[in-house]
Amino acid sequence: MNMVVYSVPKIHCGHCTQTIETELAELPGVEAVKASLEDRKVMVRFSEPATEDSVKALLTEINYPAE
Repeated sequence: MNMVVYSVPKIHCGHCTQTIETELAELPGVEAVKASLEDRKVMVRFSEPATEDSVKALLTEINYPAE
């Protein structure tokens, strides 16, 4: 199991956090997602078949790219 925390500056409201959590939770291998409006960070816990690259690619695809 892997855990990563990404800075996502485009988070600016509750809808943003809900969208990120919903979309990432549907990615196969993702076990937990928590997006924070306060510090604009996203914590993702995952195992295979998910990878860091696939998580970052999905964030970019839904218009919340990680920095």
